[in-house]
Amino acid sequence: MDLKKSFEEAVSAISEFSENHENIAGTETVSKVIAECFEKGGKILICGNGGSACDAMHFAEEFTGKYRKNREALPVISLTDASHITCVGNDYGFDEIFSRGVQAYGRAGDVFVGLSTSGNSPNVIRGFEEAEKKGMKTVLLLGKGGGELAGRAHHEFVVEANTSDRVQEVHMTILHIIIEGVERILFPENYI
Repeated sequence: MDLKKSFEEAVSAISEFSENHENIAGTETVSKVIAECFEKGGKILICGNGGSACDAMHFAEEFTGKYRKNREALPVISLTDASHITCVGNDYGFDEIFSRGVQAYGRAGDVFVGLSTSGNSPNVIRGFEEAEKKGMKTVLLLGKGGGELAGRAHHEFVVEANTSDRVQEVHMTILHIIIEGVERILFPENYI
């Protein structure tokens, strides 16, 4: 068993992504969009399935808790509450779990972040479409060419990796760096 190759693939996926200047500029832009949303009293809604749901929860808790240093809590909601998912899944179908969350919490000027390693997750697509209807800013983190969601959001990151795990590893790196970017804008004293 040679697991070193897996580490090399992970490093390569992050390196390939970060070597594209547009990706770096994109993380800076999205950091500014999210910081501006917070400054105007808005919130972020984020969603994904499976490992991407875990990434969504991780992203949210880094804002409502803390990332590196103490600062005020910031409003990010991961649309992954088990009671919500099972209620909506039972009553409306699994494809509607995120759109119903956006209907409940989303407002014009808020930011929707959707995670999908294929870009074809029906529930993420429906959540995205509901965010568009509400006039929310949209950010998508996708993989494998972007699928059906490619090219549709205000801001998107498409990770070209062969497997979902490698895509998710890069997605989490992007999310962490966006959090840092937001903090650098809103709490510069934490980065002196």
